[in-house]
Amino acid sequence: MTNKFPNTKTVYGPVKSWRFGMSLGIDPIFETSTCSFNCIYCQLGSIEVVTDLVKEYVPTSKVLEDFKELIKKDIPIDVITYSGSGEPSLALNLGEMIDGIREIKPELPQYILTNATHLVDDSVRKNLLKLDKIIVKLDASNEETFKSINRPAPGITLERVLEGIEKLKKEFKGEIEVQSMFMPINDKHLEDLALLLKKISPNAVQLNTPKRPYPLSWHRENRGNHELIFDYEVRDLKKVDEKRALEIQDQLEEKTGLKIYSVYR
Repeated sequence: MTNKFPNTKTVYGPVKSWRFGMSLGIDPIFETSTCSFNCIYCQLGSIEVVTDLVKEYVPTSKVLEDFKELIKKDIPIDVITYSGSGEPSLALNLGEMIDGIREIKPELPQYILTNATHLVDDSVRKNLLKLDKIIVKLDASNEETFKSINRPAPGITLERVLEGIEKLKKEFKGEIEVQSMFMPINDKHLEDLALLLKKISPNAVQLNTPKRPYPLSWHRENRGNHELIFDYEVRDLKKVDEKRALEIQDQLEEKTGLKIYSVYR
């Protein structure tokens, strides 16, 4: 491993999450930004490796060593969240990491932020079934907008994402939430998104907007960078303002009957 980045740990934070409290990040990808999406709003900037390849990206032993080292500091932690340098479900050994951390700190709930592109894969779902909560990304209600916002790896479609979520719902005993990133590009499809959300029927929906800027180069420090401290070039993104975000929240609650959370409320 090169020493290009000062942050050499697969475990980072904890950071204060508007959804989960003090969230300790686990990065099963780590080496470079690697994802099956290259979202136009990604906090990591443009993804260096856009792929749908499921493999071992970092050894389980490295993650567990980093985890043990951090918890010795006795820092308050509310939840473990798998996220980091890309799509965590691409890690073939994700299930081993979950089991290992559960053995060390069984009282800590374990969540994942996933783009759901690989939930059609039985082995990926088997890994995720070990978690307490799964948060799936859904930013678009049609294939055109899906491609424009999420810029997926070749062969990945919105239809595949929705099929995977449906399979997961039949098997997973914990909570499933949907996270949607709202920007002007998808605001106009609110009616169609409401229909999809109603069909999925998650435990809750998280409405977000890109309040963090878009880095113009890859830096591992962007994982969980809620403090917005940058010593490199970034670009502000178009976001939904508070007034519109709360209108969207109210409309979705009315149309779906679901519990809706907003980054503004």
